[in-house]
Amino acid sequence: MGIHFVLLISRQGKVRLTKWYSAYTAKEKSRAVREVSAVVLSRQQKQCNFLEYKDKKIIYKRYASLYFLACVDEDDNELIVLETIHHFVEVLDRYFGNVCELDLIFNFHKAYHILDELLICGELQEPSKKAILRVTAAQDALMEGSGDSKVSDSKYEI
Repeated sequence: MGIHFVLLISRQGKVRLTKWYSAYTAKEKSRAVREVSAVVLSRQQKQCNFLEYKDKKIIYKRYASLYFLACVDEDDNELIVLETIHHFVEVLDRYFGNVCELDLIFNFHKAYHILDELLICGELQEPSKKAILRVTAAQDALMEGSGDSKVSDSKYEI
């Protein structure tokens, strides 16, 4: 099926971003976040980045002070999911210029927008970093009130 949910969790256990691609009740969501974050945060840095969770797998990667987690089916390829997580981090890095936790706290709507451009229904939609950044730059131009659909930037041109 693909990715069931994506979580970004700080080392202190604060949830910075959640995106659910499968139907879960609010109670199931909070329970999953609590259980998965407790297990991931208690693991040593040298341990494997793949966990079994119920009938699914949790794949995670730590970048600086943030853990990026994805929940997938048991038979999904872990390395592809790790690569998707890394792809998301690379796009965030290019957009924010060396992304940090504060960028995600104060610009969470941008992080969600980038994730929505990258994944739809838990499946990779756009593998091109340039295309994601171009659409995000166009969205920024619209939000700033210019209303012009042509955005020119030194990094990306539309």
